[in-house]
Parts: sequence; structure tokens; C-alpha cells
Amino acid sequence: MSQNPPNLRPDLAPAARLGDAPARPGQPALGMVSLGCPKALVDSERILTRLRAEGYAISPDYTGADAVIVNTCGFLDSAKAESLEAIGEALKENGRVIVTGCLGAEPEYITGVHPKVLAVTGPHQYEQVLDAVHAAVPPSPDPYVDLLPASGVSLTPRHYSYLKISEGCNHKCKFCIIPDMRGRLVSRPAHAVLREAEKLVEAGVKELLVISQDTSAYGVDRKHDLHPWKGGEVRSHITDLAREMGKLGAWVRLHYVYPYPHVRQLIPLMAEGLVLPYLDIPFQHAHPDVLKRMARPAAAAKTLDEIAAWRRDCPEITLRSTFIVGYPGETEAEFQTLLDWMDEAQLDRVGCFQYENVDGARSNALPDHVPDEVKQDRWNRFMEKAQAISEAKLAAKVGQRIDVIVDEVDEDAATCRTKADAPEIDGNLFIDEGFEALKPGDIVTVEVDEAGEYDLWGRLV
Repeated sequence: MSQNPPNLRPDLAPAARLGDAPARPGQPALGMVSLGCPKALVDSERILTRLRAEGYAISPDYTGADAVIVNTCGFLDSAKAESLEAIGEALKENGRVIVTGCLGAEPEYITGVHPKVLAVTGPHQYEQVLDAVHAAVPPSPDPYVDLLPASGVSLTPRHYSYLKISEGCNHKCKFCIIPDMRGRLVSRPAHAVLREAEKLVEAGVKELLVISQDTSAYGVDRKHDLHPWKGGEVRSHITDLAREMGKLGAWVRLHYVYPYPHVRQLIPLMAEGLVLPYLDIPFQHAHPDVLKRMARPAAAAKTLDEIAAWRRDCPEITLRSTFIVGYPGETEAEFQTLLDWMDEAQLDRVGCFQYENVDGARSNALPDHVPDEVKQDRWNRFMEKAQAISEAKLAAKVGQRIDVIVDEVDEDAATCRTKADAPEIDGNLFIDEGFEALKPGDIVTVEVDEAGEYDLWGRLV
């Protein structure tokens, strides 16, 4: 699982990142530790925005906080361990801790290890978190000072923002417990998503990162109902949503897209430039028997046909995916099928996990679990192939002129991303000459003059 960057920890995050002025005398203050995926980060931002509106200050360190909220991840055992460690650290450094997030769906698991936590709430239970905060640290708002920030509290840099369009998931993958923790699919109304996107762009956001558990299923639960927007109507459907967001003038990047047939309707929007030519699709495996044991759609061959069609209609498209190796019952022949599929698919950005049991997952009961040393060997071989593909694809970009967005500027270089790179999970493009006038959020054109395994270097045009 991807984790939020370390500088989102309250003991490390600069106060400016939290968008907060120093606490006034007597003002109650809260700290926040945000773990897990970008969907959890959005939850953290919403909680902090609500708290700011109620008159709480946001403390960038443990010692300045009257209590600390730990937003946990509970997807994998390793993530659970990290969450328990973060709770323990907050208890040690502050002593007053409220726990929320995915691991909060198992309150006994948390209180069994840390019985002194003040409260435990589950994922996206905003009201319960606020109730727990009120009980632990009563609000003391100043009506002349404490106003709701126009764009809310953001934990990401000001020039990009995650935009969550739905909660939950209707899939029943055997290795995943997210539907048990976050429930079935619940899509936000289309006009509410678009209004939030519009406000973010008005506040200076240059890139919208669209997230959910299953982005392409957006609106299925609402039967793709119609909503008023800009004097007309818009369906709660990912194609309509993407088209309207593309008109706002920011980069729009789609994450967690399952390869349903209607996804091909997004490709023309990418070819037109309304949406970034980037699809983040969790394929997980390529052998039909493994996919069947995972309880996932088992049409890897048809997927190759879809990929070919996407690239035909939008040659610039970047495909990112994640895979699991060492799934229970995976044979060497099945793993080899995955490697062969990778040779054909030539995906641009790839992540890989070694299978591990998760409490409550149905895959735990499957027979023929793969030994750890075999999983490690397969992960090494898979990543070696993925790295070689990435290196070749990046080498082909040398000499090209491309647009990049600046994320950070220090004394050595400007760290940027191309349209093919999502923050925190993909590569970077570095400008190490003539970059001094650049600032985060700038979108500039560069000529690529060097390539590595995952990153590029370029010069301003």
C-alpha cells in the first residue's frame, strides 16, 4: 500500500503545510497523523477542515496539541503494524489519542494493544470523530477569527489535490477486506464533485487527482442519475464527470480505474487533452486461474486487446498498474504467464506486492500458500522485468519536448512530474540548470536529455 509522505506526520509537517496560523492564547489545538492511501488523506483533510471551522488550531507537533488524531490504515498486516506503532508513538509523545480510519473498524484490535486511547472510530465516520474530539477537547471558537477556510485544509502541496468521488466498493476480491471496512459503493452527487473541483481550481490547484476504490464504477449505485450543472444536466457517470472536470483548466488524473468496457469512452477525452492520458488500473495478475481464485474478472487476453485499442486511439497514454505475486496456489507456470503478459502489455508504470494474509480475507483459507522465499524470488524477477520495460520506455523519451509540473525547488534542482507521473508513486523529471526562477505549481516545457530506470532529466525550452 502506498503511504502518505513522512512530512504529513504532525511531528514533521511544517505549520505552513497545514494552512494554519499559530494558536491564539487559550485556543484548543489538535495534531493529526495521516497514514494509508490518498483516500484516507482526503478523510484527514475533511476532518481538519471541520475542526478548523469549529475554532480548533492545527498543531504541527505533538507537544503543542491538546490531543492527537491518528488516521489509520488496516489493509495489510504490515499497515496495521505501522498504525499500531503510530498510535503508540502518539500516546508516548502526547498521551491523548483519538483513533479513526480503516483499522478503526476493529476497535478491539486497537484497544487490546493500546487500552489508553480516548476513542476509536471507523473509516469516514466524520461525525463520530468530531464527537470524540469535543469530548476530549471542548471547542472554544472566536466568531470574529475562526472562519471556514475558503478551500479547506489541505495536506498536499497547494498545486495538486486529491478529489474523492465515491466511498466503498462492490467487488468481492478474496484478498481484500476494504468492502468490509468501508462498505459498498456510495457515489457522491455529480454536481457536488464538480463544485468541489471548481473551488479547488479557483483556489490555485493545478492538478486534480481523482480517487475512489473503483473510479470506473462511479454512479452505478445512483443508476447514473442526472444533476443540474452550469445551466444543463450532468450524469453521475465517470465519463461525464471527467469531461466536465476537463473543462476547468487543470490537469485531471484518474486513479483506480477497473477496465470495464465503458472505460474506452474515456480515451477520446484523453486524446482531446481534456483528461491526462494516464490510466491507473489494478490488474493484479494475468493468469485466468489466479484471477479466478482472486474472484476477479479473468479476461487477461481481452485486456491486451483493450490496451492495444487504447494505445491506437491515444498513442500518448500511460498505463500504470499493480500486481500481486505469490498468491495462494500460484504455480511457477502461472507466474511465468504473468511475466509473458508483461512482455506483451509493456505497461509504463508498475508496482508489485508479495501476497500476505489479512485478517478477515477469504484468501487466507485457500490451499497451497506460497513459501516466503518463493514469493521473494518471484517479486525480484517481476520487478526486474518491470524495471527493464520502464528503462526502455523512458530512454525513448530522450530528445522529446514535454510539459511538466513543478513540485519542489531547492538549491540543487527543480523536481517535476510529467503527465505520465502521479505524485508519490511514479517517477520524476529533474531540471538542474536554469531552474532558479521556477516555483511549485508552474507548468513548463522541457526537452528531455537524460533517462534513468524510473526518472528523467531535462532542460527548460
